Order: sequence, then C-alpha cells, then structure tokens
Amino acid sequence: MALFGNAHRVDNAEAQKEFARLFGAGEQVQAAYRLVRDTFLFTDRRLLLVDKQGITGKKTEYHSIPYRSITHFAVETAGSFDLDAELKIWVSGAAMPISKNFTKDVDIYEVQALLTEYVAR
Repeated sequence: MALFGNAHRVDNAEAQKEFARLFGAGEQVQAAYRLVRDTFLFTDRRLLLVDKQGITGKKTEYHSIPYRSITHFAVETAGSFDLDAELKIWVSGAAMPISKNFTKDVDIYEVQALLTEYVAR
C-alpha cells in the first residue's frame, strides 16, 4: 500500500534506532509511520517529519514540530469506497494543514489518541 501513498506503521524500536541521531537526550519514539520514502515520528516531545527528496532520496529534510505548535487536527476514518483514513494537522503560522493518508490497517483512532495526549498538555 505504500506505493499508493498510504502510510503504514513502523516498529518503534526500529525507528528509535534508525533516527537516533535526531533525538534529544531521553527522547523516545511513541509511534512511527512510513509513507513511501518519507517517515513521520511521534515522540514524547514533538512530531518529526522526515522528508526524502530527489530521485535518489539522498537529500533529506527534517521538520521538527513541537506539539505546542499544533493548533488543531482532524482525522477522517476510512469508508466503504474510500479505503484510506486521513490525518490533517494545522501548525501555527501555516495556512495549509499537513495531510497524510493511512491504510485501513493503521488504527487512526490510535493516531488521534497520540495527538490528543501530547497536544492537550
């Protein structure tokens, strides 16, 4: 399903190890999702978006979004004909939301619960 642009869950320990050099002391991955070449990580401190660029994907941009910068978010569950769920996150200072699609295998309610836990602090 990643070929169709939908995110899928990645093992937290695998993501912790793969992106270890990006984390602050004691920062822990709470959930990780991969979208073709890109990855987004929910840590206990921030949302980290890893954006692979170019044909080879060697150039990478890292977006660090503190949870306090998220003004609101929305989830749309999968339907009968629309088989993917969607997550939209609005960040202060940006007019358009960050939008990601999830396969039906990903529990979108789990993603919403993570955001609720960290954004509502």
